[in-house]
Amino acid sequence: MLRAVEFRGSRLRILDQTLLPHRTVYLYPRSAAEVAGIIKRLAVRGAPAIGVAAAYGLAVEAKRLPDSKLEPGLRRAAEMLAASRPTAVNLKWAVVRVMQSVSVRAMSPDETRRAVLAEAQRTETEEVERSLAMARFGAKLLPKGANILTICNTGALAGPGMGTALGVVIQAHLDGKKPSVYSCETRPLLQGSRLTTLELLRARIPVTLIADSAAASVIDRCDLVLAGADRIAANGDTANKVGTRMLATLARAARKPFYIVAPTSTFDPVTSNGGKIVVEERGGEEVRSFLGCRAAPKDVPVFNPAFDVTPARLITGFITDRGIIHPPYRAAIRRLLGR
Repeated sequence: MLRAVEFRGSRLRILDQTLLPHRTVYLYPRSAAEVAGIIKRLAVRGAPAIGVAAAYGLAVEAKRLPDSKLEPGLRRAAEMLAASRPTAVNLKWAVVRVMQSVSVRAMSPDETRRAVLAEAQRTETEEVERSLAMARFGAKLLPKGANILTICNTGALAGPGMGTALGVVIQAHLDGKKPSVYSCETRPLLQGSRLTTLELLRARIPVTLIADSAAASVIDRCDLVLAGADRIAANGDTANKVGTRMLATLARAARKPFYIVAPTSTFDPVTSNGGKIVVEERGGEEVRSFLGCRAAPKDVPVFNPAFDVTPARLITGFITDRGIIHPPYRAAIRRLLGR
């Protein structure tokens, strides 16, 4: 299984996903600035994965900084990492928990470095455990021989362990349920065609790649739609890869279940609804070009949101590491998070 983020010995190793499936290249960042750059250019992506990468980014920064600059340097690094992608809540969540771990009492510089690394490792371990729990809950939901429509990439490349939505599919496969998948290519950066198909083929799960615009042509062949999430507001409105709202709208029209698969770390009880979620917009060249080749006039204006927000009313349920929740979501999410 390919792993997006690993801390081996004393080095952080990140798989450069922009080069998949053609080349397998690992990056070895030595500073928080390098990790932030890797996150910004989507060499690592997926909400749980970038949270873990940012946590380890603080660990490599702590190792790099001299004793006299450790405390202010870590604060600056935390701010930089948290701002590297604004939509995914796991990113800020991971950075905050690591920084809180070294603010509870006075520590020597070496104690601080050890505490930062230990908290980053705990963050990864907990996300792995969450992914396995989501996979088990979700797999029980799938009928035998289910045809599943999905978008973007939500497997091990998007988070520690088995990932989110693809983790459910893989667990169902391991349970002998023989699922199959229609994978939207996910323009403009093709995470569906480059990454999801790669993971499913390696797992020997039947997968058919479709153009994003073909989703309506296959929805009647599908039993349900599964998607991941980058931020879930207190009312259940969900930010995920752009195109997710299209699939949710399509599923509602076709009377097919639409489930979001996400760990509790992706829920944001502070953000009241989807209208308050900051949606990242990326550069126009991602759309004007296709795999490095010019696909549109170089001066044509481009609107390129990385995410969209699916209203809670279109979501059948959330598959989480603590179980499956259904509407009304505001109360269900409060119970889920113990609030």
